[in-house]
Amino acid sequence: MSQPTDPRHPEEIPLVESGRPQPADDLDYRHRTGRLHFSARQRGLDMTAWGQLVLRLPGTVISLLVLLLISGGLDAWLGIPFWLPPLIWLLSGALLFHRPVEDFLARHLLRLQRPRPDEYAKLAPIWREVTARAGVDGRTYELWVEDSEDLNAYAAAGHIVGVTRFALDNLTSAQLAAVLAHELGHHTGGHVWSSLLGEWYALPGRLAWWVIRYVVVLAVVWTSAYSWLATALLLFVTGLLTLSTLEKLYGLPVVLLVTPYLIAAVGRRAELRADQHAAVLGFARDLVDVLQFMDDAERKARVKARAAAVGEQAEPGFLARLLASHPDYPTRLHRLRPYL
Repeated sequence: MSQPTDPRHPEEIPLVESGRPQPADDLDYRHRTGRLHFSARQRGLDMTAWGQLVLRLPGTVISLLVLLLISGGLDAWLGIPFWLPPLIWLLSGALLFHRPVEDFLARHLLRLQRPRPDEYAKLAPIWREVTARAGVDGRTYELWVEDSEDLNAYAAAGHIVGVTRFALDNLTSAQLAAVLAHELGHHTGGHVWSSLLGEWYALPGRLAWWVIRYVVVLAVVWTSAYSWLATALLLFVTGLLTLSTLEKLYGLPVVLLVTPYLIAAVGRRAELRADQHAAVLGFARDLVDVLQFMDDAERKARVKARAAAVGEQAEPGFLARLLASHPDYPTRLHRLRPYL
């Protein structure tokens, strides 16, 4: 099979190490040479980032109350100052954006790897072009690669931009630039750090809820083995404690039942904002091509799953769709039409 050629350079493109031909280098490098001009404002907070922070505030307050309760016990039993655990918890959020911590998260949580020399040779000029068009100093961020056969990319922590090896091997340079421009939009819009901080500060409250639920379920199972009357009494006492807690906290825990749906809605809006960021930089057509490819692949996977299923495969319910983190592909493609 003949190797693809660059439309602007008729010479053949060299093979990658795996022996497969590289996709065409069809990116319009407007900033390949010359001085780069960075905008004075490298990052910001758009409305979706502010929405994330506001919606995650109840979870943060619940976590703070949990820590205050725990620190009160530590103060009484061990003499640890009452204010120390909450203060450490509040300051710990800054560690999430410390470079060594980000490196740990990338390697062990996201399963990312540093790019190989050939991968970096392909990524570096594309990333330079994307960030130059945005007026952003690309050296602020670190490029990572996930060893995956899925078409995907990531914006994480404060400085992580990751892309899958499948995307590297199969997307053209312009399409890869569109994907990276989308992820850069998450960083410059403040979507990534606001979501990460919200998740981190809500963690103590979530752990407390998990422990309470586990203890209650275990107690119900244990009492039901002896007496239904004891089980009924336990449920009655649990209900009274729940009502008392809701009254003392002014119903704040009830808000937590609704916020996941609101956070998901704001997250979907953030994805559309990131698409818009890539389109404004001149990558609308290439991003449309990538999204159409992903939409076709998802449709084929659903058809294949239905064919392999023994019975009828249930479609995601209404509430499950409300919790989706990304808009559906037709919606994203429709929003990109004005930029074509």
